[in-house]
Amino acid sequence: MYTAKPRRSSGKEEWAKIDKQKAIFIFLMHVLCIFAPFQVNSRVLRIALALHFITGFFGITLSYHRNLSHRSFKLPKWLEYLFALCGAHTLLGDPINWVSMHRYHHQVADTEKDPQRTPRRFLWLSNYFASTKRVGPRYLFILEGIEKNIFLMIREFVKRDNVGDLENQSFYKFIHKTYLLHPIGLAILLYVVGGMPFLVWGMGVRTVLVLHLSLMVNTICHRFGKRQWKTNDSSRNNGLMSLISFGEGWHNNHHAFPYSARHGFEWWQVDTSWYAIRFLQAIGVATDVKLPPPQSRRTKSLIMDNQVLQH
Repeated sequence: MYTAKPRRSSGKEEWAKIDKQKAIFIFLMHVLCIFAPFQVNSRVLRIALALHFITGFFGITLSYHRNLSHRSFKLPKWLEYLFALCGAHTLLGDPINWVSMHRYHHQVADTEKDPQRTPRRFLWLSNYFASTKRVGPRYLFILEGIEKNIFLMIREFVKRDNVGDLENQSFYKFIHKTYLLHPIGLAILLYVVGGMPFLVWGMGVRTVLVLHLSLMVNTICHRFGKRQWKTNDSSRNNGLMSLISFGEGWHNNHHAFPYSARHGFEWWQVDTSWYAIRFLQAIGVATDVKLPPPQSRRTKSLIMDNQVLQH
């Protein structure tokens, strides 16, 4: 378990600063999406889907999240590094930055110090429309979600003191220092191989899709869904989000047992990432796969049941 050092109160978010280079790159990815309807064909759709799976599934869900952040299972170093390199092509951050932010998130989820929470003062449009009452609650929530995602995309988490396990490895230090060069290299390769259609769909559409889907988990799954376990946050299980985020939508399960490689505990809780981990374990590649003991699950379930009865 990795424990972060206490934060000093400075009256402002020490972790929040705008990464201008990253902001420009993400802006350009959204601009590319404008041309998507005019560059579409079956070939580019296959490329976008394949890269979405490689970078979002292997890179973020399996590598950044379950393997590196929570050490839910172990992989041979060459495969661990390969999966992490896939994640570097999503524009969600390099492994050191992303893992540090996520570990802090679990420490202080849904509080003012949560690095995956957007301070209200940065929600300029939402605050304006809320004060003027020009839009209804449903549209205000959508607008607020978009603004939160944009802020999380372009800021850099600068307070890193809980990722010594990654910072001690030359590979992760190299990715941290050269982070933006990797998606730029992929963009050049796509353009050389398939021209503008490959660039638009393989970089623009695919990147924007991975970005928004990943960030929607923290927006939607802390507001909509069911709570099965008592946790010190507002995490919820959302089946729809799980279907489109490789099992990440079983968010209350995850916050109750962060170290678990499996998020969908019930047979009907679809968890694509767990199926992949289980396969890697079956062929002897994934080892030390962590799951919550039955007694631990029963205890948390009883606590939640008692809390519901008291209300």
